[in-house]
Amino acid sequence: MSLDLFDLDLRARRRDRAFRCGAQTFLHERAFDDICERLSFIRRRFRSALLLGCPDPSWPNRLAALADRVDTLDPGPLFAAAAGGSCTVEDHLSLTPGSYDLCVTIGCLDTVNDLPGALLRLRFGLTDDALLIGAVAGGDSLPSLRAAMRAADSVAGVATPHVHPRLEPAALAGLLGAAGFAMPVVDVDRVSVAYSSLDALIDDLRRMGATNVLAARSRRPLPRAALAIAREIFSAADSERFELLHFAGWTPPAQAHG
Repeated sequence: MSLDLFDLDLRARRRDRAFRCGAQTFLHERAFDDICERLSFIRRRFRSALLLGCPDPSWPNRLAALADRVDTLDPGPLFAAAAGGSCTVEDHLSLTPGSYDLCVTIGCLDTVNDLPGALLRLRFGLTDDALLIGAVAGGDSLPSLRAAMRAADSVAGVATPHVHPRLEPAALAGLLGAAGFAMPVVDVDRVSVAYSSLDALIDDLRRMGATNVLAARSRRPLPRAALAIAREIFSAADSERFELLHFAGWTPPAQAHG
C-alpha cells in the first residue's frame, strides 16, 4: 500500500482535463501578476529563470521581460507542451546545480508528496544569490466547501478525505529556511469569490486542476442524500474564500575569499 499523500499520476491527468476543458486561471493570474510586480521592484535583470507551473502559455514570454532565458516545467503534460516546456514531477526534479538565478513557481508545490525534498531540489538548481518566489494555495482555503463536506459525511455516516490538507504560512517559512533559503518570507492573499452553488465551485476547481487528488480519496460518489445536504450547506454561505500563500527566499551570496 502506498504511503504517498497525493496521487501524482491523477494530478497530471486532472491538469490535462483542465487544459482540455479550458483552464480557469483567475487565481493563477492574480498570483503571477503579483509576482511579476514584485520582481519589477528588484533592480536586477536575471540571467536564467525557471518557471515551474504554467497553466497559461503566455507566461514564459511575460517572464522573459525580466530574464534573458526562461525554461518552463509543469506537472501536466498538456500545460507543459502548450508553453513549450517539459513535464515534471517536483518530487523527482533533476536540475543541474547552479543553472538558474530565478525560480518562479505557482500552484504546484502544495500537492507534492515530499515538499522538503522538492524545495531542496530547487535550491540545488539555483546559483548563489538567486531568488525563489512563488504562490500556493494554503491557510484557511475553501472553508465553505470543508463545512459542506463535513455535513455530507455526517449524513453518509463515514468520514472520507475530500479536501487537501492545509499548508500553513509558518510551516512553509520553516521549510524554506530548512532547505537553505535565506530571509524566507510568506504572506497571505485572501480572495473571496461568490458562487451560486456548490456545483459552480466544483466546476471552477475542475478547470483549475484543483479537485481531490488524495491517494486515500473515496472512489465512490457521494450518496444522493449526502450530496443534497452538502449543496444546502454550501448555498447558505455568502462566498468561498481562497488563501494564496506568497513566498520568497534567497540563496546565500557567494563567499568572498581573501
